[in-house]
Amino acid sequence: MKTLISKSNPVNSVPEGAVRTSRFLTSAFWSGVTWSFIRAVLVIGIAFIILYPLIIKLSSSIMAESDLFDLTVKWIPRRLDMRSILRNYRDVYEEMNYLVSFRNSVTLAFLVSSLQLASCTFIGYGFARFKFPGSGFLFGMVILTLLVPPQMIMVPLFLNFRFFDFFGIAGWFGREPINLLGTYWPFVLTSATGMGLKNGLFIYIMRQFFKGMPKDLEEAALVDGAGQIRTFFTIMLPGAAPAILIVFLFSFVWQWNDIFLTSMYMRRSATLLPFMLERLTSSFGGYQYSDEYISVIRNTGMLMFIVPLLFVYGFLQRYFIESVERTGIVG
Repeated sequence: MKTLISKSNPVNSVPEGAVRTSRFLTSAFWSGVTWSFIRAVLVIGIAFIILYPLIIKLSSSIMAESDLFDLTVKWIPRRLDMRSILRNYRDVYEEMNYLVSFRNSVTLAFLVSSLQLASCTFIGYGFARFKFPGSGFLFGMVILTLLVPPQMIMVPLFLNFRFFDFFGIAGWFGREPINLLGTYWPFVLTSATGMGLKNGLFIYIMRQFFKGMPKDLEEAALVDGAGQIRTFFTIMLPGAAPAILIVFLFSFVWQWNDIFLTSMYMRRSATLLPFMLERLTSSFGGYQYSDEYISVIRNTGMLMFIVPLLFVYGFLQRYFIESVERTGIVG
């Protein structure tokens, strides 16, 4: 009976340990292990390259002044002195007037990102759903703005807002042009008209997302008696939530980090985090402070400048990744 079973099912005659051993000896198994190891090394290496500057700033901000002159100290201080750590952050906090500059920076970034989101959403929807003579040419001009660096239009922008006169109306009444520099109005006007920082990219994202949405939704709304405006707000806009989140976050982060246009529109004496961060080196300059301690102060200030963005990304990480996948943004 045992002989018949072994002949009819020869696999059962092979010991189970031999099957496991032969599985580990196959080339496919070792090929998969090798590629998994290579992928893990690449991911760890890329993550280290990205996190390395942040690690350096964090380790420098918790060092005491004695650790700066100790050649054996690299990343981890010899001992964690809470008084030295609090001193570093307290000096930066007071010198940057952190609460006021943080409030002003959040207000400006939120205002700019909200207006850019509204204008770019309208413009992107118009390019995606309405065909009119010259629409292709105008959209090509929108894409062309991505290739034009802001330095090329710096002088026209400065003169436009320094001597602002809407269609020469002030000149008709014999009044002088208005100086908008040093106020939020340059940001408001450029953002509300879809001509702000990186608006070409935001219009492209919204246009591609709306273009990929099915037209059956609009047709069904039109059959029910909804007009174009009502269809946009009640049907299309809620479905574009992933693209809206992407545009808002990108706009907020770029405005938060921007120093070129912000310094041109606003005076550098304005209480904003980028300007206050620039003043740290000059504030702690002189013979009473060593170069090493100034570098610690600078790294601490940059860390306090970056931390709010890390909190925003930490809270919205899940939705941000889902939005990137749904909008198809790659590269």
